[in-house]
Amino acid sequence: MNVTIKPNKLHGEVTIPPSKSLSHRAIIGAALAEGTSTISNVMFSKDILATIDAVRAIGATVNVFDDTIEVIGTGGVRRAIDVIDANESGSTIRFMIPIALVSKEPIKFIGRNNLVKRPLDIFYEIFDEQGISYHHEKDSYLPLEVSGGIKPGIFNIRGDISSQFITGLLYALPLLDKDSKIVITTEMESKGYIDLTLDMLSNFGIEIINNDYKEFVIKGNQQYKPFDYVIEGDYSQSAFFLVADMLGADITLKAMSKESYQGDKKILDDITSFGGEISFVGDKLNCKLKDPKGAIIDLGQSPDLGPALAVLAGLTLGESKLINAERLRIKECDRITCVKEELNKLGMNVSETKDSMSFVGVKKIHGGVVSSHNDHRVAMALAMASLKCDEEITITGAECVSKSYPTFWNVYESLGGIISYEK
Repeated sequence: MNVTIKPNKLHGEVTIPPSKSLSHRAIIGAALAEGTSTISNVMFSKDILATIDAVRAIGATVNVFDDTIEVIGTGGVRRAIDVIDANESGSTIRFMIPIALVSKEPIKFIGRNNLVKRPLDIFYEIFDEQGISYHHEKDSYLPLEVSGGIKPGIFNIRGDISSQFITGLLYALPLLDKDSKIVITTEMESKGYIDLTLDMLSNFGIEIINNDYKEFVIKGNQQYKPFDYVIEGDYSQSAFFLVADMLGADITLKAMSKESYQGDKKILDDITSFGGEISFVGDKLNCKLKDPKGAIIDLGQSPDLGPALAVLAGLTLGESKLINAERLRIKECDRITCVKEELNKLGMNVSETKDSMSFVGVKKIHGGVVSSHNDHRVAMALAMASLKCDEEITITGAECVSKSYPTFWNVYESLGGIISYEK
């Protein structure tokens, strides 16, 4: 599906979708508990549906209602089927590989599109060290067939890789029969995501000792306990609407937690760096542009904010830079090169290095045809760029927003966006 957007001011209130990061973690914790948990305020994006299917594969029962799920957990891993389909969800595949291997039965992991190219080498190294048999095609990471169970022990993991690998281990290792330790061998990135994991695990009764993000001590033979949880609004999704406010919109964001542990809450500091003023009233959040200026933003702890911040940087007069951004290259697309190409098509001035993007801000841009590259965050970022377009902008492959925000285009229209659709 292609969408064509006629530039128009956006205004109104929007309830920000529930956090995808918290949703994955809560669903998995509930699935591993002995008993029934209720998870509320769930949005059934493709990624979340992939995790629901994955926990069903390890034996959990999941009953789905309007925006709530009831999870009847198994008290561990009780393999129901021998295939886990992660679709396009990086969180699902990296969380579930070590969890599924708590059972020693053979299992196959599959996925689609760019997920098959997203690295799994950290797990392969563990498999080699522990003598776990595995097979995948030479030119892709998925499908992956594994025979053998994960064993307790010491796991040496780099901190400058995706925190998803560490999260998967933190969920799995408490279920093993002996103690384990995860030793972080480099400076830890994405600490915010690890904080989310540790907080969620504690909700389900799991104790992890965090020694200053240098090592994590995990006692074996722990049991997950049922827990009812309400998912808070997602800061990574709020970024698009906050950027819109900085570009002249008047949008109030609802269902946001000022006390959130989400790493992407850093968007509030980033918006301030560009001259925005943040205000909170209860669970409502908005921002206004006060003193526009270029900024240097470090994405090392918050890579998912990259596409939205790239649009803001490109449309803020002065020079800006997004640094420590190399992990953007291994998302749904290469978000450094693809975002640069699409923004430059619109008339921005963007350049790239291996791990950064540089911007010389412009005041206005023209319209035209741009590609989402089948990346939900790229599509939503380009939609916000339309606020500064002189002409219509057409975004190809716009249906990709269903990965994380299925109702995005409806919400955009409800705020005053003028959209035509072409299939």
